[in-house]
Amino acid sequence: MDDNQAEDKPIFRRLYERVFPTVADFFGMLAEQSANAAETTRLLVEFMETGDVAVSQKVREDEHEADRIKAANLSVLSDAFSTPIDREDLFRAITTLDDIVNYCKSTVVEMDMLSLQPDKHSLEMALHIRDGTDALARGFAHLATDPGGAGVEANAALKAERTSEKAYRRAIVELFQGDDYLNMFKRRETYRHMSNAADRVADAARALNNIVVKLC
Repeated sequence: MDDNQAEDKPIFRRLYERVFPTVADFFGMLAEQSANAAETTRLLVEFMETGDVAVSQKVREDEHEADRIKAANLSVLSDAFSTPIDREDLFRAITTLDDIVNYCKSTVVEMDMLSLQPDKHSLEMALHIRDGTDALARGFAHLATDPGGAGVEANAALKAERTSEKAYRRAIVELFQGDDYLNMFKRRETYRHMSNAADRVADAARALNNIVVKLC
C-alpha cells in the first residue's frame, strides 16, 4: 500500500461511518441503569433495617453515579442517528429510572435532617420499592432477547408499586393518630418521598411496557 492509499483509508472509513453509523447499545445502557437503580433501593432497604448512617451515605453516593449514567445515556440518545427503540420511550425510561434513585436519596437526606429513625412503615415501603426495581432490572436486562418476559417483569413492577401505595396509605392513617403533630409532619414528608419513588417505579414500568409492545 503506497502513502496515498494509507492517507485515503481514514477518509473512506469516515464516509462509511457516515452512511452506516454505529447504533449505540441502548439495551445495554438501560440494563446498566436499571441495575444501578435496583442497587440503590437495596441500600435503601438496608438503611431502613439498620438506620446505619454509613448506608445512608452509600445511597447518596449511588445517586451521584445515577446522575452520571443518566447524563451519559441522554448524551448518547441526543447524538444517535438511529435507535432500535422509540426515542420518547428511551427518554422516559432513562429519566424515570434516575428519578427513583433521586427519591431514595431525598428520603435518607430528610430523615437525617429531621433526626428520624426508620420505622416499620418506611421499611415496608422500601421493600416494595426494591421489589419493583428488581423486576425492572430483570425486565430491562432481558428486553433485547426476551421482550415477552420483559413485559412480565414490567407488570411485576407495577404490582409492587400498587402494594407500596397501599402500605403508604396504611402508614398515613396510623401516623395521624394522637397529637404529636411535629412527628406527624416530619414523618409524612419522608413517607411521601418513598411514595414518589414508588410512583417512578410505575412510570419506568410503563415505559418498559411501551417498548415491549413496539418490539413484539
